[in-house]
Amino acid sequence: MAQLIVYFSREGENYVNGTIKNLQVGNTEIAAKMIQDYTDADIFKMEPNVPYSEDYNECIAQAQDDQRRDARPELKEYPKSLEKYDTVYLGYPNYWGTMPMAVFTFLEHFDFTGKTIAPFCTHEGSGMGHSEEDIKRLCPGAVVKKGLAIHGVSVSRSEKDIKEWIEKNE
Repeated sequence: MAQLIVYFSREGENYVNGTIKNLQVGNTEIAAKMIQDYTDADIFKMEPNVPYSEDYNECIAQAQDDQRRDARPELKEYPKSLEKYDTVYLGYPNYWGTMPMAVFTFLEHFDFTGKTIAPFCTHEGSGMGHSEEDIKRLCPGAVVKKGLAIHGVSVSRSEKDIKEWIEKNE
């Protein structure tokens, strides 16, 4: 049973525990690599063709505008195929109650019929939001597992939670 970790993450200026901090590696990427350590799954980072601004406040404005317009930002690249994968771990930061719009682009690019999607998100207090429902709507032929919400400020200490979540989803 082949597994793939697909994630969207943001390094640079981020909102962390009430303040803006410069992150060398985004929180979702840290979680994705922990999942890879436990699963030995292949890994793929989603990157939009036009990246969001490095400036946190500009990034927020751009991302909110994408959401208002229901935009589908094009990605730099996609995996060639998802055919060999049974399970896709899908990671993203929570942007206003759901996924960044680039994740919508990715999900609409492939047919997930018969696949299992295990979503995980990083957040600063809003948990999974309604992202699980959005994934079910976008991927009606997939089995969507209960997601894992990781508080961004504690992502580096979340190994135990990640391992338990993986075990529940196997």
